[in-house]
Amino acid sequence: MDLDTIVVTASAHETRLRDAPAFVDVVTRDELLSRPVLDLADALRGSPGVSLSGIGFSRRGIRLRGMDSEYTLVLVDGKRVSAASDAIAHADFDLGWMPVEAIERIEVVRGPMSSLYGSEALGGVVNIITRRATDQWRGSAAYNGGVVAGGHGGGVYQAGVYAGGPLVPDVLGLSFNGETRRKDDTQDPADPRLSEQEGRDAQSGNLTLTWTPDARQRIDASHLQGRERRWRDTLQAGGVPYVYESVDHLDRRQSSLSHQGSWGWGDTRIRAYRSTLDRSNRRSQGAATAPQSLVDDIVDAQASTRFGERHRVTVGGEWRRERLEDDTVSAGGSAGLVHRALLLQDEIDFDDTWSLVLGSRADHHDKFGWHHSPRAYGIFHASDRLTFKGGVGSGFKAPTLKQLSPEYSAVGGGGMFTIVGNPALKPEIATTWELGATWSGSGWSAQATAFQSDLEDLVQTLCLSDCGIRGRELRSYVNVSKARIRGVELAADIALPGGFSLDANYNWLQPRDRETGLPLVERPRHGAAAALAWAGDAWRSALRAEYKGTQWQSGAGALVELPDYTLWSLDLGYRITDRVRLRGGVENLTDERLAETSALYAYPETGRYYHVGVNLSF
Repeated sequence: MDLDTIVVTASAHETRLRDAPAFVDVVTRDELLSRPVLDLADALRGSPGVSLSGIGFSRRGIRLRGMDSEYTLVLVDGKRVSAASDAIAHADFDLGWMPVEAIERIEVVRGPMSSLYGSEALGGVVNIITRRATDQWRGSAAYNGGVVAGGHGGGVYQAGVYAGGPLVPDVLGLSFNGETRRKDDTQDPADPRLSEQEGRDAQSGNLTLTWTPDARQRIDASHLQGRERRWRDTLQAGGVPYVYESVDHLDRRQSSLSHQGSWGWGDTRIRAYRSTLDRSNRRSQGAATAPQSLVDDIVDAQASTRFGERHRVTVGGEWRRERLEDDTVSAGGSAGLVHRALLLQDEIDFDDTWSLVLGSRADHHDKFGWHHSPRAYGIFHASDRLTFKGGVGSGFKAPTLKQLSPEYSAVGGGGMFTIVGNPALKPEIATTWELGATWSGSGWSAQATAFQSDLEDLVQTLCLSDCGIRGRELRSYVNVSKARIRGVELAADIALPGGFSLDANYNWLQPRDRETGLPLVERPRHGAAAALAWAGDAWRSALRAEYKGTQWQSGAGALVELPDYTLWSLDLGYRITDRVRLRGGVENLTDERLAETSALYAYPETGRYYHVGVNLSF
C-alpha cells in the first residue's frame, strides 16, 4: 500500500492515505486491467474486509466487515447511485453503472461514514473515481472474452472504450466512455433445465463536459445511460411446479451538474443530479412482475475553510427526494420521501504528529424527524513509518419505502407467503469502534485493525399467521434483533527479489445475534486473499488465492455449517508495445464447484473460466 496515495472519500477532500481519517483501500486502474472484471463485485474481490454474498437469483452483494450489503453505499465520483435493493428484491443493479475503461481507481472505506454520507453508509463506502479529460487527448480500448469449462454455458465477451481531451485548450474539455458486455447463463448441475447463474447483456455510455472559466472554478455536466437485459430459467414452486424463463429489462440514467471553486478563503462544491432506474419483467409462463421505477433527485453542497493553523472546518447540506413507482407499494402505485441533511466536520491538527476529526450529520426523515450521526476519529504518526488510527462512529438506516408502507403487499417465496409493510418500524442503529496501525518500510508495508459494530433494531421478516401453510402464510417486517460483529483485519505487501511481490490480507469475524446467541448467517469466520506477482520487462504474471472459511446458513429450520473453500486464479500479461498489451488467464483453476458440496451456498461461484483480452491506448 502506497501511503502517499491521494484519496478523497474519507474526508470529502484530497488527503494523503496515511492522513485519511479511516482505513481506506485503493483498487488501482492497473489492478482492474490485469484480471477479468464485469462489475463492481469482481473489481473488489480479494480486498481487505470485503466479502461477496448471495442475495438471490445468483446475484451478489458487497459486504464490508460482515455488514449486510444494504449497508454499503456505492458512489460514482462522490454521487449516489440508486440503491435498488431498497426497492427491488434481489437487486444488485447498483454494481454495474460504470465500465472498467472509465475507472481511474476505486476507494473502499471500511467502517461507518454516516457522519458524511448519511443512511446506507453504516458498513462503509465504495467510491468509483472516473477518468477525467486532460490537456491532451488520451484514450483506450479493450476487448475481453472467456468461456467456462464443461460446456454448461457462461461464455463472456466485453468491449469498452474511453477518450478524453480538450475541445478548447484550458477552457473546455470532453470525456466519454462506452461499453458492451454479455455473459450467457450457466446450467444448474443438479437440474440442467434451470439456470445456476443468470445471463446478462448490457450496454452503457457516459459523456462529460468540463468547463474551467478561470483557474479557480470548474463546472462539470455529465449524462450516464445504460441498458441491460437479464434472463434465467427457474422453477415455479407449488402443487404443479413448472419451469419458466424470466427476463428483466433494466434502464439506468444519471444526469448531473456540478460546480467546484477554490477561493482565497477556502473551497466550495455544489451539485444537482438525478438517478433513475426502471425495471420491467416478462415470463414465458405465468404472471410477470409489475414494472418498477426508482428516482432519486439530489442537491448537495459543502464549503470548507481553515480557521487558524489547526482547524479545517467543513459545512454542508443535502436535499434528496426519493420516489418509487410500484403497484405493490400502495393502492396508488407510488410512494415517496424527502430527506434533508446538514453536516459539520472539524479536522484539527494539533501538530505534525497528532490530528483529530470531529463530525456529525443531522438527517431529517419525513417520518422519523431528525437523527444525528456523530463521529470522532484520531490519527497519531508515531514516526515516518508507523501510524495509529482509531475512533468511533454511529449512524442509522431508515426502513425502505416498501417496509414502511401500510398498503404494501406482495407475494414471495414462489407463492409461499404474502408479506406486508409495517408503518411502526424504527430505524436501524449501528455504532462502530475501531483501532489499528499501519507500518511502512523499504519495499514493504503492513496494516492491522480491530473493530466492533453493535447493531440495534435490525429489520427482519416475521410470520404473523398461518405459518408454514403455502399460499396462506402472512409475514411482515419488525424490529426484533440486536447483533454484534467483532473482527480483526490484517494486510501486508512486500517486494521480493527477482521482480516478485506478495500482497496478502486476512479477516477474522465473530458475528453474533445478541438476542439468540447464534451466529449470523452467510458470514465466513475466516477469510483471506493473496497474490504472488512477477513483473519483467514485457511479461507480467500473478497467482491469486481467495479463501472463504466455514460459514453458517439457514436450512430445514436450523442453522447448517457450510465447509470452507479456496479459489485459485492465474493472470498473465504481455506488453507488445507501450500502447498494446495482451492478457489472459484462468479463474478458479481447480474448478471448485460449491453446489457439489452443498446447495445452501447463497452464491454459486463460477467454475473454471478461461479468458483472454487486449488493451490499446492512445
